[in-house]
Amino acid sequence: KLVPLLVGGIVGYIAAYWAGIVDLNIMHSTTWLNVPKFTTPTWHWPAAVLIFPIAAISAIEHIGDVAAISTITGRNFFSNPGVHRSLLGDGIATTFAAMLGGPPNTTYSEVTAGVAITKVYNPAIMTWAAIVAIGLAFVSKIGAFLQTIPSPVMGGILILLFGAITVTGLNLLVTAKTDLMKPRNMTIVGIILILPIGGLSIGSGDFAINGIGLGGLLGVLLNSILPKQLPGEDEIETAINSQAS
Repeated sequence: KLVPLLVGGIVGYIAAYWAGIVDLNIMHSTTWLNVPKFTTPTWHWPAAVLIFPIAAISAIEHIGDVAAISTITGRNFFSNPGVHRSLLGDGIATTFAAMLGGPPNTTYSEVTAGVAITKVYNPAIMTWAAIVAIGLAFVSKIGAFLQTIPSPVMGGILILLFGAITVTGLNLLVTAKTDLMKPRNMTIVGIILILPIGGLSIGSGDFAINGIGLGGLLGVLLNSILPKQLPGEDEIETAINSQAS
């Protein structure tokens, strides 16, 4: 089911090559096999302070991804294996990566979209995919080739993936029978969607929160402070239903 997506990427890459926006120089200057650069960690308090909000954002994304995967697969992953265990797994993986000089390891919504498209729910498939990805990290040519993919081609692929993520999230709300026409829900969902799309950024200097992280944090904050029921809302809804009937 991912064949159309792959074909679109290949056609886009060929078109980009003909347009002269593919730079293959990095392919020629890279060897076939190479050991990734491992570094030892260094403690740096300013960096830790800057990373803390990102960790909170990643935790929010993780919980959202678990909810989405649970809905897609029809399994309650909040109970089995439990979101506390999956969050712990993220934390251990990120800690181990930091010990080797790697980036944080978190759940990725793009994978959620891939699962929704392919309908492949077997965790063993993801395990083998991870093992293959680790092996490919030692093949320098693969990494170099991925760097040659132009932004317009990758952007086209991400439009479909992130579109699938958005639809999956909305389907979560529909499945839970959430009334999106209530002013409270409309405000929260609208802000979560529009702020990342609009590119709003809050911060100063090297510290800034933007994108999905900002939308997610504000969504959680609004969900906590906005009243569940507005004064007189029940009476208004009763009157509307009475008129309709």
